[in-house]
Amino acid sequence: MNNIPTMTKNLLIVNFLAFVATWVLELRGIDLTSLLGLHFFMAKDFHLYQFVTYMFLHGGFTHIFFNMFALWMFGAVIERVWGPKKFLFYYISCGIGAGIVQEIAQYANYMAEGLAAYDNVNLGGTIMATADYLNLWTTIGASGAVYAILLAFGMIFPNERLFIIPFPFPIKAKWLIVGYIAIELFSALSGPGDGVAHTAHLGGMLFGFIMIRYWKKHPGNGNGFGRSRGQEFFDNMKRHFDERQQRSSNRRRWADEPEEPTYEEPKKPKRANQEEIDAILDKIRKSGYDSLTKEEKKKLFDQSQQN
Repeated sequence: MNNIPTMTKNLLIVNFLAFVATWVLELRGIDLTSLLGLHFFMAKDFHLYQFVTYMFLHGGFTHIFFNMFALWMFGAVIERVWGPKKFLFYYISCGIGAGIVQEIAQYANYMAEGLAAYDNVNLGGTIMATADYLNLWTTIGASGAVYAILLAFGMIFPNERLFIIPFPFPIKAKWLIVGYIAIELFSALSGPGDGVAHTAHLGGMLFGFIMIRYWKKHPGNGNGFGRSRGQEFFDNMKRHFDERQQRSSNRRRWADEPEEPTYEEPKKPKRANQEEIDAILDKIRKSGYDSLTKEEKKKLFDQSQQN
């Protein structure tokens, strides 16, 4: 957890705590999904704050696991590229955008079914008031914001190769994103029924695409959007790896090479005592060189050689 950037780590923690709180409070008869989930805007339980709170709730372990895994895997990279403030702004904005698109899709469904003309609806033999039925249209999950993070990764690092189960070969990020869009679009057009808000997923990616394109054209407003910082991040990783490999290779090479013999310079004889030399020089001035003894001449000769 220490290597996860601050904002990504906080989002993971908040989502996990919300998931635990949903489960614990449900045992006490409190339904967080009903309170904080995003209701259809024409339903009686709809509130504006639900555009934010809905993205921190999840319907089960599988739902939260895959969302948080993708947030950890791709969100950490995007936060290092953009920084925590810009990353959080993008995440929340795209989550809200996903909710807005989901509301539009629900309204289109409301009009297509002509529900405005009925006070009650027949649900497989069960008669329910239309108002109560609309109140069941509730959306939860971080998928819209997470899909926007996937889109951002694909746009910043389009040629980065990823291994995706079950494919045994790497796939470029740009083709992975195209594949996700195609699947979600096909699922959304196939009609509701699987309990997944495919329109919200597409909505998050749509808002993310618009935002990134705007930042790219107006870099001053986007605090330096671009591949440069992201490329620098991967280049630094590669450089550190290459340096470690080089150091390891050097250590192996040095260990295999025989140790070269070392030679020490012969030590020079110690210089004669300066006082003795001065006394010899004084004797020369007074009595001449021939007055020196053999030992004094040797000391004077050795001194001249050292100088």
